[in-house]
Amino acid sequence: MDITILPLIFFILMCLAVIMYAVLDGYDLGVGILMPDGNEAHRNRMIASIGPFWDANETWLVLAIGLLLIAFPEAYNKVLEALYLPVLIMLLGLILRGVSFDFRAKSLPRRKAIWDRLFKLGSLITALAQGYMLGRYMTGFTENLLAYAFACISALCVTAAYAYIGGAWLVMKCEGELQARALKWTRRCGWLMALGVILVSAVNLALYPDVYARWFENPRGMLLLPIPLVCMVLFFISDRVIRQMPFPDDEVSWLPFFSAASIFIMCFTGIGFSFFPYVIPGQIDIWEAASANESLAFLLYGAVFVIPAILFYTIFAYRVFWGKATDLEYY
Repeated sequence: MDITILPLIFFILMCLAVIMYAVLDGYDLGVGILMPDGNEAHRNRMIASIGPFWDANETWLVLAIGLLLIAFPEAYNKVLEALYLPVLIMLLGLILRGVSFDFRAKSLPRRKAIWDRLFKLGSLITALAQGYMLGRYMTGFTENLLAYAFACISALCVTAAYAYIGGAWLVMKCEGELQARALKWTRRCGWLMALGVILVSAVNLALYPDVYARWFENPRGMLLLPIPLVCMVLFFISDRVIRQMPFPDDEVSWLPFFSAASIFIMCFTGIGFSFFPYVIPGQIDIWEAASANESLAFLLYGAVFVIPAILFYTIFAYRVFWGKATDLEYY
């Protein structure tokens, strides 16, 4: 095997883990963000819709961080050094979500609403922290006012995106009054996400002349130019479908979630194309940051078994619990 291929393989695997996490844990973070205060029955059904999946969804975050650590340790050190505080805040949000999810099922009825609010708060903290980190990463951890402002905008955009895909998940998994509320949430958050995608893309092109040249002056970039157009078309189609729902037999309730997931995948594909081969934009490429080839070759044997196993139980879990959500029962 060509020694230059191993870092590329691990970079692709890391990108896969990030995209899977953004889509799968993105929707359950969105469900947490959207939880209403005034209707316990709706909150219970929303929790039930993500109950069988949310723990497994976070596995992709662990995998992405693990791949960054073992395959690109120099980049891991720089990322953690630059993002230590937001990473800590994100972890606190994830811990709060986990504790609240379990305690709400075992607390006294009068205290259940408190744990639901804490679950919502943990989801919001996690989403904002991840969006902020994405913004700081995309600016190459530049220390200036514009970079920090961009990171704050990114935090709001990612939170809106998670709420959008979370609402689309509820449209697909729920029925009746809750589905009607989810349709309104999804449509409003879709507008915010579309605005955020346009804004972040414009700022990114303005900050990086080489990214602009890659998209608009490189023949390979011209092949990917339809991505933004397709994203906007999917936003439009989803919005039109949501306005006309519900349909008889709930036959297209899957379409908003499919559109949202497709938009997520295309957005991350665009980010990857914009900065490849840099693992930290403008600073370190994947070959400079990679571990020794002997280490990567050894680790690849583990990845060959671990990643298919994660994919298998993820697909199996969704296959088993496919269909409309029902109330959770605790024994």
